[in-house]
Amino acid sequence: MWFRPNGSMRTARVGERRVSMDFGVAYTEEQQQFRKEVRAWIEENVPEDMKEPVDGRDDTEEQWRFWLEKHREMAVKGWLYPTYPKEYGGGGLSGDHETILAEEFRQARIPWSGSSLLFATLLVWGTEEQREKFLVPLLKGEATSWQKLTEPKGGADLANYQSRAVRDGDDWLLTGSNVFISGTPRPHWTPAGPNYLYGPMLTDPDAPRHRNLGYFIIPVPSEGLDIKEMDLLPGHDQHAIFMDNVRVPADHLIGGETQGWQVLGAHLDQEHGGRGRAAPSPRDAFAAKMVDYARDTKHSSGTLGSDPVVQQTAMEAIIDSHRDAILGKRTYWMYSNRMEVQYQGNVADVHNREHQLRNTIRVRDVMGMYTLLDRNDPRAPQEGAQEVSQRDKAGQRHAGGSTNIAKVILSRRIGISRTQERAAPTPSTATKFGS
Repeated sequence: MWFRPNGSMRTARVGERRVSMDFGVAYTEEQQQFRKEVRAWIEENVPEDMKEPVDGRDDTEEQWRFWLEKHREMAVKGWLYPTYPKEYGGGGLSGDHETILAEEFRQARIPWSGSSLLFATLLVWGTEEQREKFLVPLLKGEATSWQKLTEPKGGADLANYQSRAVRDGDDWLLTGSNVFISGTPRPHWTPAGPNYLYGPMLTDPDAPRHRNLGYFIIPVPSEGLDIKEMDLLPGHDQHAIFMDNVRVPADHLIGGETQGWQVLGAHLDQEHGGRGRAAPSPRDAFAAKMVDYARDTKHSSGTLGSDPVVQQTAMEAIIDSHRDAILGKRTYWMYSNRMEVQYQGNVADVHNREHQLRNTIRVRDVMGMYTLLDRNDPRAPQEGAQEVSQRDKAGQRHAGGSTNIAKVILSRRIGISRTQERAAPTPSTATKFGS
């Protein structure tokens, strides 16, 4: 029997019986009608030259402006952040809708996330006034935001934060720096972005760890705030942030002035897999592309895919990707049904990090040095998509904290570490809101 990349399995004979198994998701007629609606909207509204390029370094200012407007249109339809509360500008739709949107937008190369780490923070910890002030424009596509976590010296050790916030009357003065802060647009594009940065600051240097931080939303632009682009291996969408006495009003502090670690918990729980994924990660597409390459590449004795060793390697990659999708969807199902996600999201997170690295190596084993030819080389297969993937995976091992950090969190959740922890409050478990 042979797995297909789309999740089904071909019919095969076992003894005298013909066995047919299909692992694809079955959709209702109503869901398929919604899928047709999404596809029709994409065809009518998105020109080919406005779709995400194969290499993110080829993004243009024109595309940025186009998608700012389109995201506002999508928000009106409820498609930008489909499962978030309608009263704050979200779609108020179901997880089924988000799943179909994620599948179709991924296939059509539409820039879309469906969620944001800041939303969970505001829904769990924000006041009603803060939700109206920050959450509403974000959910409506009228504002954008970047998280700011990593510091130059502390890396992923967020409990050892050094960037300071000092009270000055009714305001706070913020001083410090961050690196590897992801986001678009590029600093010189118009309109510039983001509208907000968000993350922890040290508010009480004399207090013990986990009781010494505040969590702030920082307006951009602000006097004393500077954002510099970092041109790194994966591309230019990483930034260095510099703050020198940046004045922030008191209502930009989320939670209490020393509750930042607890507020950050709702943020980090989702970053480490606690919301799951409605559909496979776009970063998994390169495994299916490898199968296409093996099937289509000819040599003297047939195709590359006729080699049993190549077949085995390709199948390992596809199975690994499917397993990862199932782990992410299990967590998403639990989250959507307001079940406590204690360790399941962390299992999916660790597996996602490690299987992508395994599959990156498998792609190189099958495609050889052609994997490293970029979009400018006429011999590059698939418009250089695999070279983009290879660079992306090299940096992705440290995104959202290193894989070792993810393993530490998992060990604490399943009770095999010296210290143990429970999942942080999330919109699913601590509020009435959908997210």
